[in-house]
Formats: sequence, C-alpha cells, structure tokens
Amino acid sequence: MRTAKIERKTTETTISVSIDLDGSGRHEISTGIGFLDHMLEQLSRHSLIDVTIEARGDLHIDMHHTTEDSAIALGQAIVKALGDKAGIRRYACIDLPMDETLTRVALDVSGRPYLVWRVEFPTQKIGDFDTELFREWFQAFAFNSGITLHVDNLYGLNSHHIAETCFKGLARALRSAVELDPRTVGVIPSTKGRLGDS
Repeated sequence: MRTAKIERKTTETTISVSIDLDGSGRHEISTGIGFLDHMLEQLSRHSLIDVTIEARGDLHIDMHHTTEDSAIALGQAIVKALGDKAGIRRYACIDLPMDETLTRVALDVSGRPYLVWRVEFPTQKIGDFDTELFREWFQAFAFNSGITLHVDNLYGLNSHHIAETCFKGLARALRSAVELDPRTVGVIPSTKGRLGDS
C-alpha cells in the first residue's frame, strides 16, 4: 500500500495529512482557506490520489503559514508513500487548458527538488487569497516532495483560471509520474540504481 500520514505541528500551524497514491481522488480538505481548499480538491481529484488534509493555522495574521505548511506536509507525505520509488514512471509533462488559459507542468520525481515558476497573475488577489502565495505553495511542495517541478503559464487572462490550471496540471503530471509502470515492476527508474540527492 503506497499510503502515508504526516502530522506537523509548529507554533504557527497544526496540520494532518493522509494520502493514498493508488486511490480514486477522494478528498477531505479543510485548511480554513476557501480557495486553497478548492485547489487542493482539484489536485486530489485529477491526480486520483486520495487526500485528507486538516489544517489549523494563524489566519488572524495572514494565510501565508497555513498555505506553505500544508504544502510542506503534503510533500513529505508524497515522499513517504513513494518509498524507494521502484516501478514508477518518474517523468511527466502536460499542457493543461482552461478556457483562455494554457499552463504547462513538467516534473521529475527525482529526489532532487527544484522549482521553475513562470507564472504571473493579472490580479493580486483571488477573492481574499493573495496570488503571490501560489508560488510559496509550489515551492514548499517541490522541495518537500523531492520533485523537480516546472510550471509555465503560457497564456491566460483570468487569475482563477491561471491558478486552477497550475494545480490541475500538477495533478495530471503527478498521476502519470507516480503511476506504477507494468514494464518496470520493482525497478528504480535511474541508471544510478537509486533516486535521491545524487
């Protein structure tokens, strides 16, 4: 079973994350931030990863800590559930359209975290959510999941659509990359014989 549970508690947030990589996209998300919940629900549904997130943070200050820490915990859960990564496809790339918007997400489940973020939003907020926090979420997720992640919004006019294509693109790429390849059962997809920091 490729499942994991992470509990993270700091003076700023308390977060519990459970995932099943071989799920069906079931989700129970509660961060106290409506738009972030919506994006994480999309991530679960379109990746087919079952995700439960319960987060409580210092929202009386702002949304930064809860946003970033939810990504840290989710990334750590991905690493734990993948184990040695034997048999996964490892790489994936998708162009994700939504109305006038197109976003490309490419990733490598390499164990070597990196983020290339080429996304600009025409507005500073979506509802009451600061759009600058999306980069913080993706950065924290990439570095805690050990994924090399490139997110490139090719074009778009609507901030909601741009954000949603980033998360749905990540979801579809994750779905492909962490999927078990029947042609490489038990084989780590690297000539090094391991995936990690070297």
